[in-house]
Amino acid sequence: MSSPGTDGLLLIDKPSGITSHDAVAAVRRALGTKKVGHAGTLDPMATGLLVIGVGRATRLLRFLGELSKSYEGSFRLGERTTTLDAEGEVIQRAPVAVTAVQIEHAMAALVGESLQTPPAYSAVKVGGTKLYEAARRGETLAAAPRPVHVASFELVDLAVPEVSFRVVCGGGTYVRVLAADVGDALGCGAHLTRLRRTGIGAFSVAD
Repeated sequence: MSSPGTDGLLLIDKPSGITSHDAVAAVRRALGTKKVGHAGTLDPMATGLLVIGVGRATRLLRFLGELSKSYEGSFRLGERTTTLDAEGEVIQRAPVAVTAVQIEHAMAALVGESLQTPPAYSAVKVGGTKLYEAARRGETLAAAPRPVHVASFELVDLAVPEVSFRVVCGGGTYVRVLAADVGDALGCGAHLTRLRRTGIGAFSVAD
């Protein structure tokens, strides 16, 4: 990664297995400053572009949150999990008998404006409590659906039960919910197995 100096934006290619907060903490230690923040949280399982602001540049981060995000990844048909991704427990299995055309149709139905309910295992707060904290205690909290925008959702490769895809969506969109929605539409369920963010607005992970 390249250093922004005292103030500036830092582009990081986050590895799997750490949180976005862990990445911020590493930057704080490396640069010896506490004024560090990030735009666009990535789940621990996800990899790819994380934009970090240092010093006065942290003021810019709020403007990056609503920029479009580009991702590539994969999901597995025939299995539903507690977290909607590979880190959760499988709670339901079903046979998979679908075609590429059917998958593309289910993906296309999610393109455009819609309301999306944040997943139970997410950092969204309800009454001051994060959903994932309640879920880990066995409690059920439901967040209100929120508007999201999906600009494109494309099938890249199919090797049943694995589906590779590309998606471009607005800020606040949960890609694992999109994957689960495709599985629900096909009647077999699905969960996210891989996710990599390749871009935020004009920023690219290649940079």
